Amino acid sequence: MINMVQNAKDQAAALAMAAYQAAVADGTLPAAEVKTAPVEIPKDTANGDFTTTFALAASKALRQPPRNIAQALLDHMDLTGSYFASAEIAGPGFLNFRLNDSWYAAVCEAVEAEGAVYGTNDGLKGQKIMVEFVSANPTGPMHMGNARGGVLGDTLASVLTACGADVTREFYVNDAGHQIDKFAHSIEARYLQIIQGEENVPFPEDGYQGEDIKDLARAYYEENGDKLVSAPEQERLDTLAQFGLSVNLPKMKTDLERYKIHYDNWFYESALHESGYVKETVDLLTERGWTYEKDGALWLRTADILRDHFRKQGKKEADIEKLDLKDDVLRRANGFYTYFAADIAYHRNKFAVRGFDRVINIWGADHHGHVARLKGALDAIGLDGDKLDIVLMQLVKLLRDGEVVRMSKRTGKAISLSDLLDEVSVDAARWYFNAKPDTQMEFDLGLAVREDSENPIYYVEYAHARICSLLRTLGEENVSVPAQADVDMSLLTGEAERALLKQIAQFSEVIKLAARDYDPSYINRYLQELAGCFHRFYTACRIRGEEAAVRDARLKLADDTRIVLRNGLKLIGVEAPEKM
Repeated sequence: MINMVQNAKDQAAALAMAAYQAAVADGTLPAAEVKTAPVEIPKDTANGDFTTTFALAASKALRQPPRNIAQALLDHMDLTGSYFASAEIAGPGFLNFRLNDSWYAAVCEAVEAEGAVYGTNDGLKGQKIMVEFVSANPTGPMHMGNARGGVLGDTLASVLTACGADVTREFYVNDAGHQIDKFAHSIEARYLQIIQGEENVPFPEDGYQGEDIKDLARAYYEENGDKLVSAPEQERLDTLAQFGLSVNLPKMKTDLERYKIHYDNWFYESALHESGYVKETVDLLTERGWTYEKDGALWLRTADILRDHFRKQGKKEADIEKLDLKDDVLRRANGFYTYFAADIAYHRNKFAVRGFDRVINIWGADHHGHVARLKGALDAIGLDGDKLDIVLMQLVKLLRDGEVVRMSKRTGKAISLSDLLDEVSVDAARWYFNAKPDTQMEFDLGLAVREDSENPIYYVEYAHARICSLLRTLGEENVSVPAQADVDMSLLTGEAERALLKQIAQFSEVIKLAARDYDPSYINRYLQELAGCFHRFYTACRIRGEEAAVRDARLKLADDTRIVLRNGLKLIGVEAPEKM
């Protein structure tokens, strides 16, 4: 759990504070309530590797110009035994630090010591977190939105695990309610049309029109004949719905496993209804005074709940009134509970029954309006809605030769996840879909299969394979990667060498940011930068044929890069190939 960037920041902050206390002790600076200022990496590292605004932040309390304070700090600063070779004043009072050889050596030591877990941290240790993602209706094939949500959810779960959290991946199976009823009626119509003729059996106006529905009806008929024709309608619908689910759910699981997504739990909506948990949850809302009856249905006072929610956020009453808030039906006049009622019960189960500290859902941007309603309902039921986080992802646009692709060449239907994986590799799909969630993404099918530096996944994987090739070649010459203790890292003084070491050190920080912002695309960007740093280093710095001490130091650096590339690719579920 070594983070050399954070270690350097902490040390620079401590050095500044120790220098201040020394200046106070000899009367150079007055004593005052002075806080440690943050240490950052400057945008232009020509000015230094790390910088602190300590002097600027302390100026008011000390009643002195920042540069005077900075000079006093510099005069009382002892860098002996630290990671820094020097410190200097810049601008209005910034204090800039330059790293010495010991820090760069410590970066390589950290990679060697931690290996496969290098970059991880324990910042979320003790946190029990659920990531629920995809949760596609089992009424048809998974589409591009599911494909994107699958990677974002899976990679986010990996990132949170890398930060020490106890993470559960969950798929919520909507096997009850209106969508399944429509699914059943659609299969029923196609089934009866096979037996009685299409002209004699009308198809539901809101039914599912896809060929997959016809395939399900045909499959049932070929297996069971016309035995359902004379069955009571509800029995026929229930039978066909269960048959459809028995085909679709295993296919969804197979497609997701092909996509390298494995869930810890598949949670069935039907279980909430069958156990009475939906009814119990709605009754609890009623007990708390949040429901009322109207036109035979039971309604949730969603508008009142949201007004309270927005008031706590500091919104003005006039602005709240402009939102045109509406109440929601929980139980229809026919006695059936709505999807919203089941959703409230499901999230109550996550917190109240299974005890998750935080729940993260990956949803399409079209669900934006549902976020505050669900959070508010959880507050109304006595839970903390702020423990539910929703990551909204934008749409995916598929391109081929610059043209938008909507239909599969193979099937002539909308492109499904399965269709996509027939065209591009799983690794390419996972890489491209792991883009920043809140931006609409364009997936260029042509670029995804190119084998050149324009294709980012190829560029990164090639860096790993290039290092592996180097190791094999040197191995044939009886040269192996040396242990850190046998390497003189002070020989790595070149610009490309130092830039690569700094990039390796950033990996721990990147994982922290990805977890903090629920944005695993940080990993992609980091890996591209790391691959770029390596390719530049490899071009500028000879390894084979170099004097032994320099060769060994550079070889050690190359192997450390290989380890970090492998660790990063593993986080996003992408292979680190040894040959390309």
